[in-house]
Amino acid sequence: MKSAGLSQIKTANPYFGTFLPMNADKTEDAARVVPDDLLRKLDVPGPRYTSYPTADRFVEAFSPSDYRHALQGRASGARVGGASPLSLYVHVPFCESVCYYCACNKVITKHHERATEYLDVLDLEIALHAAELGTGQPVSQLHLGGGSPTFLSDAELARLMASLRAAFKIVPGAEISIEVDPRTATPARLRDLAAMGFNRISFGIQDFDPAVQQAVHRVQSFESVRDLILSAREHGFESINADLIYGLPQQTPESFQRTIAQVAELRPDRIALYAYAHLPTRFKPQRRIEISDLPQPEARIRMLGSAISGFMGHGYAYIGMDHFSLPGDSLAAAKRQGRLHRNFQGYSTQPDCDLIGLGVSSIGRMGATYSQNAKTLPEYYDAVRQGQFPVVRGLALGRDDLVRRAVIMALMCQGRVDFESIAMSHLIPFQDYFANELQQLQPMVEGGLVEVDADGIQVTASGWYFVRGVAAVFDRYLRTDLTRERFSRIV
Repeated sequence: MKSAGLSQIKTANPYFGTFLPMNADKTEDAARVVPDDLLRKLDVPGPRYTSYPTADRFVEAFSPSDYRHALQGRASGARVGGASPLSLYVHVPFCESVCYYCACNKVITKHHERATEYLDVLDLEIALHAAELGTGQPVSQLHLGGGSPTFLSDAELARLMASLRAAFKIVPGAEISIEVDPRTATPARLRDLAAMGFNRISFGIQDFDPAVQQAVHRVQSFESVRDLILSAREHGFESINADLIYGLPQQTPESFQRTIAQVAELRPDRIALYAYAHLPTRFKPQRRIEISDLPQPEARIRMLGSAISGFMGHGYAYIGMDHFSLPGDSLAAAKRQGRLHRNFQGYSTQPDCDLIGLGVSSIGRMGATYSQNAKTLPEYYDAVRQGQFPVVRGLALGRDDLVRRAVIMALMCQGRVDFESIAMSHLIPFQDYFANELQQLQPMVEGGLVEVDADGIQVTASGWYFVRGVAAVFDRYLRTDLTRERFSRIV
């Protein structure tokens, strides 16, 4: 894939800096201007569509027995015709200190001995799954998130990996990834992680500016992160990811541009660039952030524009929404080949597959169901110790959910929906079924964000940036939603 250079990036106006080609081989009219009134309409909260329906639609009526039934359905299918590999997610909630922007489920503590009890219960939860599925179910993707998984000691991480390998079969070539807080890692730890089988690593950077770091209570130097990334390369990690956030307190377009240049210098294989969602009524740590310290919407848009142009100017491929990767990374290859997928961890190279979520608050997908574990440690511990799956809510998808999920994921991953493909897969007349939605797309058609013809819907170069807004048109649950502020803003 040819890298997208600065010559392919056009400035539309001083506040919305860039419109993007969907890939470097398709640079059609990347300078098309989005009208200001449409831009304002799109600057609204909206789901990130790591699933459809989104997790806020899960209901408490979905019980542990419903989840058990879904597992039994997979087990029966595996006995008849084999089963596609699983994806596993393990949530480690502990952190030594709180980051004020954080919206994750976490437990702030310096008492590392608490990890022993958590691992004991995780072992029991893993055993519950093995009892239903049988041991040796193939796994092609394993991710440890948090919280801070590196809160666990090397011995504790090794214990967790041994438990997972005893219950599941991690297939050759599997993606085994871990989120790392640079403040709790050393080059020696990265060597040990590689020895345990981790081949992908994600560093939470957020911002390198000292004033921003002080404002969000997360201080880490550029030099320390640089040394960790160099060490990760030395120890053979196949992919190194860096997480960034724009819209944080004390950030300015100028300061964030310096962070962009520093991150580009580090040359991570992948970059995730998230918009900060200030929701202090939902996330208590955010109440320590002064609203007056947050950048204004015009500044946020300038930050995003400079980030996109900066990373693409340094040879990164734009994957979609908020993800970038070097052209040689497997994520870029999946995008080029139309194999991009999306799950609860974001864009993925792995095929659409069942996902088991382990640990407090974890979300899973099994067949046509979604489920979520208890969000507090006491609830989680109590359920598992009683021999029950700790599922407290979830959803069994109906026919309409499945149709809309197919459309939304096609938009989010490929930027295109083929009417005939959806019609044949779900036995619906697409144009009739989605007549209202096609009408709602008209302002986006007129604004140059999408093209609609007799064969399908195509997100344009300009519209790819707003793909969440395009997908939201097909979200039935948003029609009567009066509480969209719980989502991050599209712009």
